[in-house]
Amino acid sequence: MKQAWYPVAVGMGIAAVMTPAIMLAMGGGFGGGGFDPVVHGIESRYHVHANKIPFMGLISGIAHVASHGGVGGLHVAEIEHFDEDVDGAELTSIVEQHVGKGWGRMIRETSKDGSEQTLIYTKPQGDRMAMLIVDLDGHEMDVVQVSVDPNHLDDDMSPFHHKHHQYTGGSDNQDHSPKDADKSDSADEGAE
Repeated sequence: MKQAWYPVAVGMGIAAVMTPAIMLAMGGGFGGGGFDPVVHGIESRYHVHANKIPFMGLISGIAHVASHGGVGGLHVAEIEHFDEDVDGAELTSIVEQHVGKGWGRMIRETSKDGSEQTLIYTKPQGDRMAMLIVDLDGHEMDVVQVSVDPNHLDDDMSPFHHKHHQYTGGSDNQDHSPKDADKSDSADEGAE
């Protein structure tokens, strides 16, 4: 009798795990505005076609599990052969018209010639933070939306911190912390 229920239990388990990922992939998952409207606005204005990454719902679910809940709700669109010149103010306007309520621009960076532009918008989601990134690099544009948990993300990134960026408080000459750098600068000034 156990074996008869096993396929049903496995099927229900897969459905329970995959339903949220599929719903996020289909609807943007962020309640109005965000990824899909921004991508469509850019496609309409510049007469380009965005390639969305296949199986992104599955990839997003794997990222969520691998990051222990630090990352989820991942959406990526890539626009290749973006041949039209893009005015930074116009791109910002298009994104702001379509991004929806609750999103705030955090970063806007434009190179002098306008060929490289980056816009980063954020939106609080309780304990999480949604991020929307629009990045133009020459003739390629990427639009990425992700939901992050800053607490889990910080835990996952701690093994990758560079030793020179961590203050240990020691006076070891091998430590290049800002405190030690100030001591060596003071010593050099006194020697002059």
